[in-house]
Amino acid sequence: MSDGVVAPVTEWSFLTNHARVLLCVAHDPGIRLRDIASTVGITERTAHGIVADLANAGYLVKERDGRRNRYQIEHHLPLPDATESGRTIGEVLDLLVGTSTSKAHRPARSMETPAAASS
Repeated sequence: MSDGVVAPVTEWSFLTNHARVLLCVAHDPGIRLRDIASTVGITERTAHGIVADLANAGYLVKERDGRRNRYQIEHHLPLPDATESGRTIGEVLDLLVGTSTSKAHRPARSMETPAAASS
């Protein structure tokens, strides 16, 4: 575009489908694959493959609950991206969803500035 104007982004998403599936599970651990697919905008088969990827990598634990599955996110596991070393899945989900499950595992941070703390 001319004059330094940037066109709006409509063909890509900031988060990968794997991250978006994790967000769905964080919101509802009993979510169905059909609902994940609908929310993320993928096929049910792709949703199944992503859930399998996440389970095989250890980020999700799948349990049977009657006729349905329930999922548990392993919040303590590190992000697979080497550039984010030291960060866990739980920390990212806390930022994006506001989950509180991993907050008990990390120390609270003070919001005070050094000047305010000394007065």
